[in-house]
Amino acid sequence: MNRRQLLLASAASAAGAASGSLAAAPRQIATGDAGALPMPAPTRVLPPMLPETDPSRIRLERGWRFHEGDVVPPPPANHEQTYLSVKAGNAQGAAAMAFDDSDWLAVRLPHDWAAAQPFVETANISQGYRPRGIGWYRRTLRLDPADRAKKIELHFDGVATNATIWVNGSIAAHSWSGYTGVVVDLTPFARFGDADNVIAIRVDAQAMEGWWYEGAGIYRHAWLVRRAAVAIASDGLHADPRQGADGRWHVPVVATLTSVDRAAVSVTVEAVLHDPAGRTVASGEVSVAVVPLEDADATLTLDVVAPGLWSIETPQLYTLVATVRRDGAVVDERRVAIGFRTIRFDPAKGFFLNDGHVKIKGVCLHQDHAGVGVAVPDALLRWRLERLKAMGCNAIRCSHGAPAPELLDLADRMGFVVMDENRQFNPAPDYLAQLEWLIRRDRNHPSVILWSVFNEEPMQATEAGVEMVRRMAHAVRKLDDSRPITAALNGSFFDPVTVANVVDVTGFNYYQNDYDRFHTQFPNRAMTSSEDTSAYETRGAFAGDPAKHIASSYDVENASWGDTHRATWKKIAERSFVAGGFVWTGFDYHGEPTPYAWPTIASFFGILDLCGFPKTAFDVHRAHWVDDAPVVSLAPHWSWPGREGQPITVLVMSNAEQVTLRLNGRDLGTQAVDRWMGNSWTVPYAPGRIEVVALRGGRIVARAAHETVGAAVALRLTPARSVMAGDGEDAQPATVDAVDARGRHVPTANLPVQFTVTGAAIIGLGNGDPNSHEPEQSAAGSGARSLFNGLAQVIVRAGEGRGRIAIEARAPGLAPARLAIDQLAVAPPPQVAVTPAQQRIAQWRRSMPFDTRPSPELAPSDGDNNSWAFVASGTATPAGSGGRWRVYRSSIVPWRAVGAGGGRLRFAAVGGRAELWVDGVRVADKPGAAPAPIDARIAPGLGTRRIVLLVEADVASASGVMGPVTLSAL
Repeated sequence: MNRRQLLLASAASAAGAASGSLAAAPRQIATGDAGALPMPAPTRVLPPMLPETDPSRIRLERGWRFHEGDVVPPPPANHEQTYLSVKAGNAQGAAAMAFDDSDWLAVRLPHDWAAAQPFVETANISQGYRPRGIGWYRRTLRLDPADRAKKIELHFDGVATNATIWVNGSIAAHSWSGYTGVVVDLTPFARFGDADNVIAIRVDAQAMEGWWYEGAGIYRHAWLVRRAAVAIASDGLHADPRQGADGRWHVPVVATLTSVDRAAVSVTVEAVLHDPAGRTVASGEVSVAVVPLEDADATLTLDVVAPGLWSIETPQLYTLVATVRRDGAVVDERRVAIGFRTIRFDPAKGFFLNDGHVKIKGVCLHQDHAGVGVAVPDALLRWRLERLKAMGCNAIRCSHGAPAPELLDLADRMGFVVMDENRQFNPAPDYLAQLEWLIRRDRNHPSVILWSVFNEEPMQATEAGVEMVRRMAHAVRKLDDSRPITAALNGSFFDPVTVANVVDVTGFNYYQNDYDRFHTQFPNRAMTSSEDTSAYETRGAFAGDPAKHIASSYDVENASWGDTHRATWKKIAERSFVAGGFVWTGFDYHGEPTPYAWPTIASFFGILDLCGFPKTAFDVHRAHWVDDAPVVSLAPHWSWPGREGQPITVLVMSNAEQVTLRLNGRDLGTQAVDRWMGNSWTVPYAPGRIEVVALRGGRIVARAAHETVGAAVALRLTPARSVMAGDGEDAQPATVDAVDARGRHVPTANLPVQFTVTGAAIIGLGNGDPNSHEPEQSAAGSGARSLFNGLAQVIVRAGEGRGRIAIEARAPGLAPARLAIDQLAVAPPPQVAVTPAQQRIAQWRRSMPFDTRPSPELAPSDGDNNSWAFVASGTATPAGSGGRWRVYRSSIVPWRAVGAGGGRLRFAAVGGRAELWVDGVRVADKPGAAPAPIDARIAPGLGTRRIVLLVEADVASASGVMGPVTLSAL
């Protein structure tokens, strides 16, 4: 074995005992290991699943068909077509029930079609140079006859951007925002049993609500909801604990009931409160009468003695279970997690949670992630929040629109406080309804501490703007009076006419040099930074290069309106009257490629990059925000071949008292820690080991180090978790990096990598480079992505059932990395059954009876609407109707998929002995007289197909086409 082979073998051993075992997985850099991967070590447990809050809903995410581009129906050709086109149920084109979508792409939701688009210089810059356009979705479903008389709804948690939804050929809903959920009342349109219900959705993603990447399509969860005739309305349960002046806690409960019953009904609503251990701590019930097609509120109050409090450190959640009983039987149940906590914004001292001072250490978040766009799986969303927690973040601003509901569910459980933000600054009815929906949906979450009614509006210093905010604030307080209202202002704080005069907490977007002036001029107004920093960093780059669109990671570049991470937080931390801040942004995001344009396609603002890989800013904020553990970090890496003897700036961030820097064992000096601005040295570069130790009371409490690494000889794969749930939904990122012969991370590697995956699907690829145009999506089992400054990411989604997921990464000239992940047997979430794509043959012409077998060519004359009967599939010919033989004729133009590849013709039930003929060819026989199915294949062929059924009936038995008839692709 030669030297190179030895090096490869050594590196493969160090990098990847990941194949089947994670015992040698790299530790997090916080341990101080030089050459360690700058990502957390894999965990070995599945994250807890979010509980189901509404047992009457089920996911509607499989079996969808998608078409990119608009489908414009031809205009009506005559009066009759015009007349019919405007009638209920007679939608035209792709919204029509009988429309041929057989060759549309099969997709599963959530789905962001823009994430798969190439980057195009002529596309909108703010949306990340990705074409969006218009798309169509279609889905067929069937409803159990037992669901008759129930309230049936479709819920879409988010559709980007504007949408029109048809149900069974009738427009059932419009949506004017990609951030607002859509509730479709399917009840009046519903069909049951074997009848199909066809959902068609036209999504207009040309409409833009923001100046950042917004994605395109049905990008959040979708649900079918089947409730009792009298039940709690969607988002109709409100339970927000309040503490009285006497210190006692009460939980006012309001359950808004709806009814589709045909008579007034009296029901009983019971509310039971369980503590975090599942013990019942309070209960109550109330009776209420509900009038048909109207709403009624059931109200009661629960008293709770000395509850455990929800906080950032101990986010204790109680569960309120509300049930509706009718005639003694439970007909509806809803569960909601609530938290006991008090919030207060003090004009002099900032934010208080449970009467304890808390500095808001927050980030602003957009929705997208590398590879998946805005269709972020729940598990990946949790992982992103875990990355924020790891740097001491305790707050999230949802910028600039309603977040996915799962984000707030996770914030409740993980201990974040949230500034929940409205998207559209408009009190007109359509847009006020969006704000009201946001409040109703989110008002039970203990994590939500602020309602933000807008972000950076030019009308914020006008009389019209003030009147708009007054009306929006009024709408908020009618639905929830327990949280203050804010707005994210970019100026006009001191104008005589400004919305700053009518909100409860003034939100500062930048203007960090006006904090003192505002507090002096308005000492009785609470304030927070609602958006700050806007600093630029390219992960892993330590010299800015405008020509190459690269920003330095030393935290020295920022937008003219902002400041560096260090200087911004210093101004907030040193002012008790500033409640805290929200850094722009937690993660990089696609679009708004400030300060550069093409070929840059993403932002530079993030503390973490598009993949969640940490920039230097991550360690800056760890030093700023982590109070309960020692922190020290060291930048940059220490591999600079060709720069021997040249000065290198070394930045150290720590929350300790002192830091000492050493190079190759030589002491370079000790400095008192500057927690906000950090400590720096200028060090002539010499290969080897550079190390910093942090001290408190003269004792070393933390250390960090970098070593000069060798050439990359192998790849390494590191997952977030060593296990995944085999529920078909679980997803996680795996990091790929290059290592040298000693297994050390090579931070300068920029190599093309090929991925193959078995047992799972690749749903996204990324590397955090805001200038990269490599595709972020690929075939399900393979893909490619280059390392960028040492790192790349592949995101995989598990299959179903117990098994093994294998990931392999290869790069030219390097030893490959292999990773095995256990897929555990976890029940998948219930899904609405996929309805097979079928054409229905509904109408037949039935001949008069014959005593002898007629010819299959027999047909009525043109224009003969009298001698042959018109009958529908499923209509039996009664016994004793005379004669033994009848001819049944129909015709159909098959869907394109059938015409191209042939199809399967199925009669669910035919009574009598029968012959089946298609286009003059006998394709099947049924020898028995008892009702039974007939199945036959039909050959490919375009145009109209003639279907003839010859039926010989027993005199004493019903006969004919006694069930549905369908044609489907092979």
